[in-house]
Amino acid sequence: MTYRYIICGSGLAGSVAARVLAEKGERVLLLEKLDHVGGSVYDCEDQAGVLIHKYGPHIFHTNNKRVYDFLSRFTGWRDYQHRVLARIGDRYLPVPFNITALKMVYGQETADKYLRLLKESYGTDTVSVMSLRSSGIPELRELGNYVYDNIFLYYTVKQWGKSPSEVDPGTTARVPVRLSEDDRYFTDLYQGMPENGYTEVINRLIKHDNITVETSCDALERLKLSDGKIFFDGEETDADIIYTGEADRLFRYRYGALPYRTLDFRFETLEQDSFQPCATVNYTVSEDFTRITEFKKLTGQKINGVTTIMKEYPKEYSASEGEIPYYPVACKESAALYERYLAECAAYPRLHLLGRLAEYRYYNMDAVVARALEMCEDVR
Repeated sequence: MTYRYIICGSGLAGSVAARVLAEKGERVLLLEKLDHVGGSVYDCEDQAGVLIHKYGPHIFHTNNKRVYDFLSRFTGWRDYQHRVLARIGDRYLPVPFNITALKMVYGQETADKYLRLLKESYGTDTVSVMSLRSSGIPELRELGNYVYDNIFLYYTVKQWGKSPSEVDPGTTARVPVRLSEDDRYFTDLYQGMPENGYTEVINRLIKHDNITVETSCDALERLKLSDGKIFFDGEETDADIIYTGEADRLFRYRYGALPYRTLDFRFETLEQDSFQPCATVNYTVSEDFTRITEFKKLTGQKINGVTTIMKEYPKEYSASEGEIPYYPVACKESAALYERYLAECAAYPRLHLLGRLAEYRYYNMDAVVARALEMCEDVR
């Protein structure tokens, strides 16, 4: 059978692209290396019947109405406003650090003083931790240092394996101090969880007569790039290739491996109704893991007498069997290396890179969907 598009990867990026192209009347072959569709957004019930996110928690949020409306064709939404707490000793503080946290740490009177100084000095809704630490006002420097030491420092070292000064500023900027009592982690207009899980969303996206799906299929065992020509199953093809995997692997690591961070997930099923006060608790000053997710609080599943939690242990990605690259490591060296692989792609006009791994940049889910929609408007 002849396909107009071959898509490598059935995660959110690949599945959205497949659906859009199929609805345009194009025949699409969707290849997935894992034994299930969905990539890292895959969810399933564990042995206790708890719906878990196998590859880490995913929370949908966006201000992009086009993205929200598109996905809403394939799912209803459970209203869910994500909240995160930091476990510091026996106390839980809201993340991002906000007025509520300020009062918990310093008391009402001192908190009011700090808040007045913050508003007079910055006049914005949020302030970066680094700005506070370099403030000319001693009280604000003290506040900045407290947030840095208790919310930011150790968590960042665990997450990235580097000190904050070595981490890309764009990454550290995602941790603000919020000058309000809003304790939601995200403030986007549209927030929620798919009412029947992400795997059902993926299955609905790819259920189309023009889409053929093959799982347990490593696309790079069938795809070869040579001298500006694309070969599939040993024959030259004029199909467009949408590739969502790692760019360095696509070119057989010709210039070396791009650095990533991966995660080691430890699941525990407990015979109790509840484990922690919200879905996500960050461990910012203790423990080897970064956070614990309690899935029932994330998904809204009603099941008594049992709950499943997951601890996350970040580490350097080594491409060992079973490891998955999750986070591109942003730095000058990795950016330069990626540009070399990007230049290789220019020799193949029908090759399109899509998603966090292929484009080597951090994307939230809504941005991945937006990129897929945009790409499918532009490809021939």
